Amino acid sequence: MLTDNKRKGDILIVGLSGELDHHHSAEVRDALDRLLDDPSIRHMILNLRHLHFMDSSGIGVFMGRYKTIHKRGGQFSIANINSQLARILEMSGLYRILKVHDTVEQAIDGIRGESE
Repeated sequence: MLTDNKRKGDILIVGLSGELDHHHSAEVRDALDRLLDDPSIRHMILNLRHLHFMDSSGIGVFMGRYKTIHKRGGQFSIANINSQLARILEMSGLYRILKVHDTVEQAIDGIRGESE
């Protein structure tokens, strides 16, 4: 599920792997919420390079963390999305509120560019 996480200042970068479905969403949600207990984290980037499948429960995980980051005045971004996940996010309407980038580095640059 969570492959790694690292911080760059007030940005938390988390990698997800495998499947984000109703079997795993509670585990991922709880792990992300524990990381977000630190109020100095203002922005979040989810690296989806190794995430192969997501269902509606995964969308719920994204929405809940988006709300947390939004309340902090930060930006919630996703990077390295495959075509199947792109279709799910487009159909769900999440593309309208999430920032989508080809790479984690582009997501970091996007956040830094908007915060300066």
